[in-house]
Amino acid sequence: MGIQGLMTYVGENHNFFNNVKLQNTKIVIDGNNLFHRLYFDSGIDLKHGGEYDLFTDVICKFFEALSLCNIAPYVVFDGGCDCTDKKFETLKQRARKKIQNAHIISRGGGGMLLPLLNPEVFKQVLLQLQVPFVQCHSEADRDIVTLANQWACPVLTLDSDFCIFDLKAGYCPLNYFKWQSVTTPKDHSGSYISAQCFSVENFCKHFNLVNKALLPLFAVLNGNDYVNLPTLETFLARVHIHARTSGSARKKNMRIQGLLNWLSTFSDPEEAMENILKCLKQNEREEVRKVLCTVMDEYTQSEVDLTKFFQNKDLRAHVPIALASKAPEWMCLALMKGELAPFLSDCLILKRAFLQTQVENTGRPSSNRCSLYIRQVIYGLLLCANEPYSNQMLDLSERGSIQAGIGEERLRKMSCVDEFDRYEQTLRKSSVPAVLKGFNANEIYSLQRLPEISLSDRIHFLLDVLQAKPDVLALPAHLQLTVAVTCYWVAHVEPKVTLHHLQALLLCIVTGELNKIIQKPGNSSFDEKSIRMVRDRLTHMKERKQQMWNLDLNVAHVFCQWQSCLLMGIYLNQLLCFPLPVPDITRLYRGTYVHRLYQTLQSMAAAEDLLKGSLIAGEVYHELLHTVITTVPADFFQKKHKSKHKSQHQSQAKLKEKQTTNSSGSLINEDNQKQGTWHDANNRFAALATEEF
Repeated sequence: MGIQGLMTYVGENHNFFNNVKLQNTKIVIDGNNLFHRLYFDSGIDLKHGGEYDLFTDVICKFFEALSLCNIAPYVVFDGGCDCTDKKFETLKQRARKKIQNAHIISRGGGGMLLPLLNPEVFKQVLLQLQVPFVQCHSEADRDIVTLANQWACPVLTLDSDFCIFDLKAGYCPLNYFKWQSVTTPKDHSGSYISAQCFSVENFCKHFNLVNKALLPLFAVLNGNDYVNLPTLETFLARVHIHARTSGSARKKNMRIQGLLNWLSTFSDPEEAMENILKCLKQNEREEVRKVLCTVMDEYTQSEVDLTKFFQNKDLRAHVPIALASKAPEWMCLALMKGELAPFLSDCLILKRAFLQTQVENTGRPSSNRCSLYIRQVIYGLLLCANEPYSNQMLDLSERGSIQAGIGEERLRKMSCVDEFDRYEQTLRKSSVPAVLKGFNANEIYSLQRLPEISLSDRIHFLLDVLQAKPDVLALPAHLQLTVAVTCYWVAHVEPKVTLHHLQALLLCIVTGELNKIIQKPGNSSFDEKSIRMVRDRLTHMKERKQQMWNLDLNVAHVFCQWQSCLLMGIYLNQLLCFPLPVPDITRLYRGTYVHRLYQTLQSMAAAEDLLKGSLIAGEVYHELLHTVITTVPADFFQKKHKSKHKSQHQSQAKLKEKQTTNSSGSLINEDNQKQGTWHDANNRFAALATEEF
């Protein structure tokens, strides 16, 4: 939620806080808030699409600090949007703000916008570190409060709503949580993290509030994400006249101080509410009373017992009716485990999706257009498979097929999702038709039966959607989905992708894999020295000076489209119950590095020159490149006119010169006939780089 101006206001008065030394305790963490704050507060680049390896390092250091102090973290994430839609207007306002922030950042200005894959990266790191987490079915605030009070432990977040909740062990704002400076006393009493804990008691005492139950009414009157009642302005104007504020009080604090001072004259919220209603017209009172009571209930504890989930991973008894009526049991449990994204439940329940904005070229169509078809297939699996016309192949976007007996208008309405996405520099709603695809022999399965489909059929379905060939399955398992998505991206990106774009992306992926080999504990490789040499050569390329100041928007737009495709590919893989292994995206992509690689490739002879000296690095790169380019026409990357940048032609010529085609259509690298086949190198590489995840 969020209360306008309150966090800034309480931060100016340290009497509202108690100094604490956190150690030997559980702590409940607002997951969504934490992954925002860790990225923004670390000063990591925001312009180039995400520095996920650096973000991964920050996350690891954060939880290492907690471990040093014997603090046991339990992370709670928000789920999908509330089915009552009470925050719909707020969501639209936030989406518009993100679009403006993205545009400002793209032009060199300041602003905050979270890179697209950050939430998925954060959850992957939690899994790797074995940090327990749960994903709620809607906003998590009330569930967080209930869990923290059950355990009598503090809450860690940066959300002004937690100044209103009655928390037994208090609320520690993230900006006062000094995790980067763990203190270890000489008396061996144990390491601790210094923090400041907000005290509701101190806050109420300061304003002479005799009843903490008045605070939810204050939150509603001051303004939060759920309330927008113009009729209350009459009352608020009257309170401001009698606000007992000091002469030095800032104007922005007058509303907060005035309301709290006014509320201090009442013993309970019911008495205060009656005085509010007296200021309104007779015909407005019941509506206002209903809204006030409904929103105040948002500050009570929930009925969800998250302790049971953390004990046995089961919370089926607390699935909301709106979700339980449409989602099968396997899907509800997967949502709670964070194995399915809230995006999927929003599409299923609300038939609506807010697509995330990236720092891209706002003069071009949204980067999310590139992944449109993947989303349409997702919508088909979620919506169409449960409708009475599901026994036919239906592709509304391309064929317009309509089953006999069902009206076109009704059919489209039932199988469409309203997408909210960037259009130029504004937010636009589009009604997007679903695409219903069959599995083996065009057979349609209900959402309930998706897990029953054979693994081979689900793999074939996924590769068909992504326009990838079965050759992808010969790659190391952890790279299969990433490369399949890259095949789709090459075919759909606008403007058309160049060989330099593809090479830069693949070199970034290879670099991440080389880093895994080098950093893997106890690893001793026959090729380790050469791997380290190539890794260092790749990562220490000099950056052009102008790149530090100017973002190439067209290049950024191309890679933003790849991230959009990857995210939707991950979501589709989730919905199909993971026919392909989850790609490790924590070290997969680094925006500034990809842009630097692209610049370098424009000015050098060939990408292969960067990989000289390591057999494994070269073979992995060539196999990734080959797997992608075989999905497009032979002349796809050729330019119609001679260009001063010859490396694209030279790279293709080198690749074709080094490869021959065997009778089955697979390619064998001639150099490998002397030094072992690609599959030998691939197997060695996979053994070195792959860790169980």
